[in-house]
Amino acid sequence: MSNELDFSAADGMLEIRATGKLTKEFYTAFVPVVDEQIKQYGKLRILFVMHDFQGWTCGAMWEDCKFDLHHWRDIERLAIVGESKWEEGMATFCKPFTRATIKYFDHAQLEAARAWVKGA
Repeated sequence: MSNELDFSAADGMLEIRATGKLTKEFYTAFVPVVDEQIKQYGKLRILFVMHDFQGWTCGAMWEDCKFDLHHWRDIERLAIVGESKWEEGMATFCKPFTRATIKYFDHAQLEAARAWVKGA
């Protein structure tokens, strides 16, 4: 399976789409965008959409931990959209590293997740 990682940022909202495994290179591209969004808008809202997600490489896991520790106050809401097998694990994994309100959504609820993360 190929890895596909994509993200877009606008107005303090980040949308991340992940297929396969997250790699260290993803964080190399992602972190400067996050830093710029925080500088412009303060708190961020993140929509993380997983499709056939297979977790993190070791290097990516380390980068994720550094990111979470550095930005644990900067994320206001985190909507996670994906397969149900990740629901409990992602919520448990993310909780200690952020002050964000976290909510999990199934793929069929993508638009509801988008509305929730925007605060609508």
